[in-house]
Amino acid sequence: MGCIARLGCLVMLAVLAVCGWLTRDQWLPRLTGRGATTTARAESTWQALSPEAGARGMRKIDDLSNPSGPVFTNLTASEVASYVFQTVARTIPASADSAEAAVIGDALYVRAVVPVRDIAGTGVLGPLGGLLNDRERLQLGGSFRVLRPGLSEFEVREIKLRDFKVPSGAIPRLLHQISRGNRPEGVAPNALAVTTPRSLADVRIANGRVTLYKTTGAAAP
Repeated sequence: MGCIARLGCLVMLAVLAVCGWLTRDQWLPRLTGRGATTTARAESTWQALSPEAGARGMRKIDDLSNPSGPVFTNLTASEVASYVFQTVARTIPASADSAEAAVIGDALYVRAVVPVRDIAGTGVLGPLGGLLNDRERLQLGGSFRVLRPGLSEFEVREIKLRDFKVPSGAIPRLLHQISRGNRPEGVAPNALAVTTPRSLADVRIANGRVTLYKTTGAAAP
């Protein structure tokens, strides 16, 4: 019986060890503090939008149209978001504040504190509108796609208001509410039209930056 008991204890210890290894992602960050560091690092990637950043982004984008210019150019999250959302698409209301952008994974995220009435006037938020304050943080996340020479789109994969995620089926209606101007043919319902140089061939998002390539050639950044 003593041998059996010892064997049972060894089996139990082995099971506990396996369970601990499989669930290490849940308890190891709490023990080492690495989880907090990772969160702080991700939060530090947010950059404020500004007219100055938008102007820098515009200059870099215009350089692609120069025959003697670079075959690719890198923009920060702030530069590309300031250019697109404050200059071209103008989807962030003038009454918004604390506008920021970040590249997280393969997506560009933009967030700002906006008056809820500016986006909920037509009842597009449904019951969610009754849970929000007068001003809330609006966050959009997505990626760029070149449609044809001179026209690209920012495909919105995710919209959040405060901590509430907007259902994907409601994204087109919400974008229609906050966007301005005519929608060119070919732009997806869940996307924003972006005017870009005719020389732009591709847009890639990775490693904290947005890389634009021109049609005459490409080179690795």
